[in-house]
Amino acid sequence: MNAAAYFLMIEMESEARAIARGLRRRDPQLLGRLIEQYQHRLLRYLVYLAGTRELAEDLFQETWIRVLERGHQYDGRHEFITWLYAVARNLTIDYLRKQRPVSLDGLMEDEGNAPAEPADTRPLAWEVVAQHEQAERISTALLGIPVDYRETVLLRFQEGLALEEIATVTGAPVGTVKSRLYRGLNLLMSRLKGAQA
Repeated sequence: MNAAAYFLMIEMESEARAIARGLRRRDPQLLGRLIEQYQHRLLRYLVYLAGTRELAEDLFQETWIRVLERGHQYDGRHEFITWLYAVARNLTIDYLRKQRPVSLDGLMEDEGNAPAEPADTRPLAWEVVAQHEQAERISTALLGIPVDYRETVLLRFQEGLALEEIATVTGAPVGTVKSRLYRGLNLLMSRLKGAQA
């Protein structure tokens, strides 16, 4: 490990521990900073997980309430975002179990009921139109694969989590995460190829 990587790792570890201390103290300024820093990533994750923006917004609020109530449970051993996603995922599973008696792993999305993408308030430049269209194709194809594969692909490539972090969020073994990632990418690629034809 080179010196720069070592210092980055130490800095991330000390940041996680500082967040853990602040959550134990219920520091309102810390909570405000965390919401500001992670709100877009969390909402995007919940939209894909829950299936609708309205439900995602409700779960978003519930997630932050749970962080405030149970922040003392965050120990700082993992990055905060990993713990935050686990909290959000568990709330989503609890909600969906009450609505439909099936687990999140068994849910399949209805293609006609695709969730709304969180709005981007920045104006799009002409140079980004092609990239935006490609992102829409990927998003549509992603919504067509089973939720357990979709969640794994999303956490890995959109949120940049490591396989071990995804395993922590989902509660699945790393081998299962690898399998879901492989199968999810294969399904995604076949859907994208089918959309081009």
